[in-house]
Parts: sequence; structure tokens; C-alpha cells
Amino acid sequence: MTQAVRQSPSPRSPRSLLNAVLNSDGKPHPLQNTLVGVTVVLGLLAFVSSAFKDLHLLSSWSGLAGILTGAWGQFISATTGERFLLIIFLGASAVGFFLGMAHGGLFGGLIG
Repeated sequence: MTQAVRQSPSPRSPRSLLNAVLNSDGKPHPLQNTLVGVTVVLGLLAFVSSAFKDLHLLSSWSGLAGILTGAWGQFISATTGERFLLIIFLGASAVGFFLGMAHGGLFGGLIG
């Protein structure tokens, strides 16, 4: 008997590697993967911008948003790969948030 062969992307492409990590159970998880992507972007933004004292508004707000999206992503995550990336970039968001708070905070003189 012949069976249908599934055509998958090249095993060396970054898309297939990311798909294998995030969807390791073989099912698509669009909401969870979106939260992972948003947490990665916000974590990187908060962490990098926290190195510059004058960008405390950017680092504190993006860090706070990254903490919230990362926490929600952890709550509804389905695979270990999602949880791994969420924890790494949730930590980066927290570092950016705390350094942004130390450099001037969420409002930084805009209020009061």
C-alpha cells in the first residue's frame, strides 16, 4: 500500500528548526507561539535599552509588557520549547524593567 508522504521544509532551514522547537508535540499553537515571539522581542528591547540611562522609559515599559506577556505565555504554554524561550526572555524583560526602574522609572519625572 502506498501512503501519502508529507512534504516538510528542509531540516536545515531556520523556520523548520523553530517549528520543531515550539511545536514539538506536532500540533500548531498559534496563540502560544505569538506570545513567545512578543516576549522575545520585548525582552530583547528591554534588556538592550536598559544599558542606556536615558532610555529608562523605553526599558521600563517594554520590560513590564514583557513580564506580563511572558507570565501569560507561561500560564498557557503547551510545550517545553515554548516554556524554555519564555523563561529566558521573561528574565531579560525583568532585568530591563528593574534597571529601567532604577534609572528613572515608568514615568521618570513626567508626573509629579
